Amino acid sequence: MELKNQLIKKSDYLWELPPHVKKGMKVPAQVYASRKILEEIGGDKSLEQLTNVAMLPGITKASIVMPDVHEGYGFPIGGIAATSWPNGGISPGGIGYDINCGVRLLTSKLTKNDLKGRGEELAKALFSRIPSGVGKGGNIPLSEKELDKVLTHGVQWALKNGYALEEDIDKIESWGRLDNADPGCVSEYAKNRGIDQLGTIGSGNHFVEVSYVDKVFDHEVARIFGLKEGQLTVLIHTGSRGLGHQVASDYMKVMIASMGKYGISVQDRELACVPFNSPEGQDYFRAMAAAANYAWCNRQVITWEIRNAWKDFFKGKDTRLDVLYDVAHNIAKVEDHIVDGKKKKLIVHRKGSTRSFGPGHPEVTDCYKDTGQPVIIPGSMGTASYVMAGTEHAMEESFGSTCHGAGRRMSCRAAQKAVNIHELEKELAERNIFVRAGSRSGVSEEAPIAYKDIDEVIEVVHQAGIAKKVARLRPLSVIKG
Repeated sequence: MELKNQLIKKSDYLWELPPHVKKGMKVPAQVYASRKILEEIGGDKSLEQLTNVAMLPGITKASIVMPDVHEGYGFPIGGIAATSWPNGGISPGGIGYDINCGVRLLTSKLTKNDLKGRGEELAKALFSRIPSGVGKGGNIPLSEKELDKVLTHGVQWALKNGYALEEDIDKIESWGRLDNADPGCVSEYAKNRGIDQLGTIGSGNHFVEVSYVDKVFDHEVARIFGLKEGQLTVLIHTGSRGLGHQVASDYMKVMIASMGKYGISVQDRELACVPFNSPEGQDYFRAMAAAANYAWCNRQVITWEIRNAWKDFFKGKDTRLDVLYDVAHNIAKVEDHIVDGKKKKLIVHRKGSTRSFGPGHPEVTDCYKDTGQPVIIPGSMGTASYVMAGTEHAMEESFGSTCHGAGRRMSCRAAQKAVNIHELEKELAERNIFVRAGSRSGVSEEAPIAYKDIDEVIEVVHQAGIAKKVARLRPLSVIKG
């Protein structure tokens, strides 16, 4: 029987595949979705991948996907898997090839009216300052020694070298640095791929987007976040570039070769894993942390580039840009969670899933202790993005996690075939959305038609209580690779 037909409704927005539906499952497989989104699931292998994840060594409670779910490498994108510490499995497929792909939101002192009639001009100004495209190098020269410092210190390196403000650090997940990072665990080839890419967005679904606050849902939380209707914001979406991709490639090979000696077999070799406390597991975890630090520093340097362009463009106005928050959605972390009434230390894999820690959590910066952590959810370039807040319910139900975007409903190739780039650009311009990109095919791949309905996805996680709607953003000027 088709897996979708075996889903059991647990609530209006949560569905479950019990372990008996597939031999080898250790825990249930859970899906956060509306009925409408469930209808879209099934055309790919995401549910099959979710059940395979439920077989991982040491997996705890459930394998979980969010409503933006779609097929990925081994793990479905939109997935969460927590394994027992210290000897549960750690899998590069559960983090993804773009380690610490994530989003950062900047808030401005300006409004939509300050940009009126100049959206295309701003897109050009930002495009000229922010390197973008496949393999594109940046403007920050790094020696091998300095690159190792970036990998070790993350955003602290940017602060020391004039690319960050002190107040930026407090608004970044993990304060922009994982302290278990070890550049010695990153291959020379990976370092060579990243040495000239700091401060670049790359290609694919990565972007810089100037938006405005279209609607506020929770006025008190929005006030604390510094958001108000009509305000201009800047969204940054990128990760660890070629360096992170190579770290994942290097360690996939290591883990495929090493599973046998630990008696591990997996349903799909793309789920290759080893015990977290094994030498191979620890080497990967240290390399992943180094790549994560690079990604946080990358978004910080892009922030510096944007601040400079913003200052030049809006001369005579208040050009301050503040970091609202920066959050990863491709990462693994050791965290404490309550499972079956007991606190347990877990290795939490988030692949296309955003951390959504609730009020009072020790890892939430002081200014957001009462609201929960800001959660930034980008949509497609022609629709909307959302600012949400983490909840205590997410801590109880989804390992403090929620969705990370709209989620693809169409492959890049299918989108290229379906989209007329000239018509798309004309349609966006008529709506005062201006796009500058290094590749026209990159624009068609990311057309709104290629993605699920972001409003539907957001409503699922809001109604399920694993993130709370705060504000909606609408795009104006978009920079893509």
